[in-house]
Amino acid sequence: MSDVEEFDAFYADTSWRVLGQLWTMTGSRAEAEDAVAEAYARAWQRWRQVRECDSPEAWVRRTASRIAISTWRKAVNRMRAHHRATPDQELAGLGPDHVALVHALRQIPAEQRRAIVLHHLVGLSVAEVAAEVGAPQGTIKARLLRGRRALAGWLGDLPDPAHIPHQPTARTESTNG
Repeated sequence: MSDVEEFDAFYADTSWRVLGQLWTMTGSRAEAEDAVAEAYARAWQRWRQVRECDSPEAWVRRTASRIAISTWRKAVNRMRAHHRATPDQELAGLGPDHVALVHALRQIPAEQRRAIVLHHLVGLSVAEVAAEVGAPQGTIKARLLRGRRALAGWLGDLPDPAHIPHQPTARTESTNG
């Protein structure tokens, strides 16, 4: 398989997943598309090195995330306007739960949002999140805890699983009438 065919297959297999992850991290599909496109362009330029990584997809996701952060730093005024936009206008066609989640994620600090997305939505372990963002595992655990608490405030009508009383199942109830 040639480099072009191999990269095309890699792109076809991973691009929508990476785009969805970056969209959730940034809250803006347009910004996510720009960052992901640039990340894949950089991956293609370095394909021989990137394909040898433990996870080329993680390399692209990390690169796209860094591009998005750089873009944000360079365009603070544009981001302020973006945050004033209502989620319903920007995310038309999505279910109310998705819109509420994206809106809630926008309200928490970027580091907490990134940890939440990578751990809970992408499915990375705490160790993998720590490696990807370059922070100690304890820091990631703290960001996850604080992020979940903050999200609970924004998504407040959802019960905390720790406070749901245990309901015995039919198997644990006595059958001796």
